[in-house]
Amino acid sequence: MITRNSSTSSHRATVLASIGVVTTAIATAGIVVSTQAQAAAPTAHGYAMVSGSTTGGASGATVTVTTLAALKTAAASSTAQTILVNGNFTSTGAEVTVASNKTIRGVGSGSGLTGIGIKIKGVSNVVIQNLKISKVLASSGNGDAIHVEQSNHLFIDHNDLSSDTTHGTDYYDGLLDITHAGDFITVSYNYLHDHVKCSLIGHSDSNTAEDTGKLHVTYDHNYFRNCDQRTPSIRFGTLHAYNNYFVNGSTGIHTRMNAQALVQNNVWSGVQTPIETTKDSSIDGYVNQSGNDFGGGTNLITRTGSMTGVPYSFNLGSTSTVVSYVTANAGTGKI
Repeated sequence: MITRNSSTSSHRATVLASIGVVTTAIATAGIVVSTQAQAAAPTAHGYAMVSGSTTGGASGATVTVTTLAALKTAAASSTAQTILVNGNFTSTGAEVTVASNKTIRGVGSGSGLTGIGIKIKGVSNVVIQNLKISKVLASSGNGDAIHVEQSNHLFIDHNDLSSDTTHGTDYYDGLLDITHAGDFITVSYNYLHDHVKCSLIGHSDSNTAEDTGKLHVTYDHNYFRNCDQRTPSIRFGTLHAYNNYFVNGSTGIHTRMNAQALVQNNVWSGVQTPIETTKDSSIDGYVNQSGNDFGGGTNLITRTGSMTGVPYSFNLGSTSTVVSYVTANAGTGKI
């Protein structure tokens, strides 16, 4: 904890507030910058905790940002930090680039970004939580609500990601795309909805050299509604998908280019092909599945593969409780 005299600290707080950054402060002998943890939020699990750990900015100070400019500055800084986003910032063609050792967490249920994506590239140890991100055009930055490449140990949790389905297929790109050898990532308790191409892991069939042996990802307790395809689609990597709920769409989990998947105790409703391992790529993928409720959909599984377990412990919920639990707990305003 760093203590400053009241006049210096008051001036600094005024300057920070003027650019949209508010430090967490306690009035004691003067104004202090707190390095104490905020109220408990969910911590990382799954692949985000394999071969290392994911804690984000927990070791650093906490700031609250109230403008897009302040968010961009704080997110890109080299300091370990928890950044609380207070407000929903709207722009076009903008992107927030995130450095290593950062937690970015929305305040309440509506804080986040409209028309602005988050880019996580070439970094590690990042937590993105409780943000509402919508309507990021394909032409804006990387074109995704959250875009990941060449990054590892990420925890993407309790966010609300969406666009709309009234425009053409390529008007928007992805809601959450993990590319270029991203690794050891957990995607949990997110609400992804009203979008065509929702979530892609591995961007190209030709990226064999970079992606093979990478792209270890956990998807659990996510709520996909009105996502037509890619929930997710994965090339080359290793996917553990459990206790997710999918409503409406043409295809669901899609493995290709030798990707391995373990799919357990998920529920689909109104999805034509809940799981497939073929089409769209020159090489099929693999899926082992158990305990799932396909809601009348028909799978297209050509290869089952060797993935029968994962290198971490987890609590596998009953399939019968998935719908009520996920709809009550996924998305923003729940942590």
